[in-house]
This record gives sequence, C-alpha cells and structure tokens, in this order.
Amino acid sequence: MAEIRLEGITKVFDKKVRAVDDVDLTVADQEFMVLLGPSGCGKTTLMRMIAGLEYPEHGRVLIGGRDVTDLPPRKRRIAMVFQSYAVFPHLTVFENIAFGLRMQRTPKAEVTRRVEGAADLVQLTPYLGRYSAQLSGGQRQRVAVARAIVMNPAVLLMDEPLSNLDALLRLTFRAELKRLVAELKTTTIYVTHDQVEAMSLGDRVAVMREGKVVQVGTPMAVYDRPATQFVGSFIGSPPMNFLRGRTERENGYARVHLGAEALTIPALPARTDGEVLVGIRAENVVAEATPTPGAIAARTEVVEPLGSHLLVTAIVGDQRLKIQARTDFPAQPDTPLWLRPEPDKLRWYDPATGQEIAAG
Repeated sequence: MAEIRLEGITKVFDKKVRAVDDVDLTVADQEFMVLLGPSGCGKTTLMRMIAGLEYPEHGRVLIGGRDVTDLPPRKRRIAMVFQSYAVFPHLTVFENIAFGLRMQRTPKAEVTRRVEGAADLVQLTPYLGRYSAQLSGGQRQRVAVARAIVMNPAVLLMDEPLSNLDALLRLTFRAELKRLVAELKTTTIYVTHDQVEAMSLGDRVAVMREGKVVQVGTPMAVYDRPATQFVGSFIGSPPMNFLRGRTERENGYARVHLGAEALTIPALPARTDGEVLVGIRAENVVAEATPTPGAIAARTEVVEPLGSHLLVTAIVGDQRLKIQARTDFPAQPDTPLWLRPEPDKLRWYDPATGQEIAAG
C-alpha cells in the first residue's frame, strides 16, 4: 500500500512567504493525482516536501501509513522525475537507467533484467547503447522516466516532465505516460501548470492557489463544477465565462438580468438573490442568427476559426463572453446574434468571494 496523506502541511520561506499553507490531501494507493496551478502557487514545494527535499514548518507526511516527515529521501521509497532531463551525457542509455541500481550495489544480472524491463516499458530498447547527444528530447525524457521506475518505487513524483518538449512531442508522450502509469499501478503525483495535461492524465486533480488547495476532484467534475471563480477561470480553453447579473423570482420562475438583457430560467439555488456572477462554458451556449425564444441579444466582436468550430467573442451589454459555434454559423464582426445558454449548465458564484453558491 502506498497511500499518501498530507496533514496540515505548511512551508514558510524567509519567515514571511507561505509557499504552502495548511494543506490536507490524501492520494489513494495506485492513484494518479495531478497538482495543478499557476507558477508560484506552491505545487512544486509541496511535492518536494513529499520527496523529503524540503522540510515542513508544520504538519506530517505519511506514505503507506508510515510517518516519513523526518526521514531522508532515500528512506521514503520514492522516485522523482524532474523538469530537466538530468541525463548524464557521458553514460549510455543503459548506464543512465542503471545508475540508481548500481549505487545500491544491486547484482549485475538483476540490474540487466530490470533495466531491460524498464527500457521496454518506455520503448527505449533499441537505444540502450546510445549516448544522450544521440537522442531526441522525447527520448531523453523517457530515459529519465525509466531511471525512476527501474527502482520499483512505492511513489512516483513528476515535476512538469513534459514542459521542455515541443507541442506535438508533448501530445505523443502524454499518451505514452498515461499508458505507462496505468501499467505500473504506482501511486503517482504529477505537477503541472498545463490544464490540458491535468485533464487528460489525472484520476483526480488538486487545484492550488497561493499555497492552498482550493478544489480536489475528478477532471470532469472540476471542469464542470468549479468551486470558485478562480478555478473556472484557470481550467478550460477558453476559460469559463463569468457575467455580472442580478436575480429575481416571480411566478415560480427566476430571471437573471444581464444589463438590459434578461434570462428566464426554471430555478435558482435558494441562496441566490440579488447580485451574482453567472458562470457558463463556451460550449454550453447556443448561438442563433435570428431572434429565438429564451435567447438574449448580443453583438459579435471577434470570430476565430479553429477548424472544428468557431470561437466567437460576443458582447452582451458591456460584458464579453466567448462561445463555440458551428463552422457554418454566419458570424461576422459587428453583427447581431442571439445567445441561448443551457439552463442546467449555468453556475452561480458570490461576486464578493468568488465562491460557488451551492443549491439548497
């Protein structure tokens, strides 16, 4: 068992910068957890404390039920893949992968068996005799991953391992990495600021901001129901639209006023009265070229053809939102259109705190 439990983890730098602030987080055995957030939010510092490379001011780190807070990295049964490849240029691929095993004085036959097995998993078998200068960036990153997994760690930690790869190679390697982790069944924590990586790789995502974990859930749950305006703005391309509005209830229905325009919807959360932020994803707004019941008037500002769809920036009153429209939609800048949001996809937020207003 390699469950990871973080209890009240806090890290302060220079006696005033709270890089990680009272974080509680549990990663299940064999789970792939992604720490997602902008630069400087504390995700790498949190990973380094799990690895034993940083010591927390407060809190405990438990791996497999064992308190490892005071243990050095070598006694935690972890392996780490860093952002830089850190591949030794004077060693062959085989020697790079075998480095940790040889440091542990593993018998030669066992080294060969485990290195060949790891190389096969990451599709490096034909390159075992090559040096790093003879490898592509993606192959060097595979060497770094193989060097970690060959140690049979209880926990695999990855700190933005794909960020140095170009876009196409990142796409290919991402799929390979997901297959590999599923095959290994190793508890994995993956740090990234790339929300596409987080959505595609993780069993669950922990979104961080200013040293705190602000939401934990499956990728689709976090995408569909952001707990805060920050999460909705950070996850999604384009990010969730947020419109200032005012609500009122009448005759069993509810109306949301967006400036001069108003939406009539079947229901509102019980605590949604007065000023609100209305959140809606671009793909959950239907664009119409002519007036339609239930739609609000808008004006097209920008049209971006993206192959599979059009990304349209529209103006409602003095507020902008982005919507996805079909490629044959007659959208032209500075022309009218009508927008019909899907009522069950509307999300409600407190404009003062940015927190989601829950039903009930």
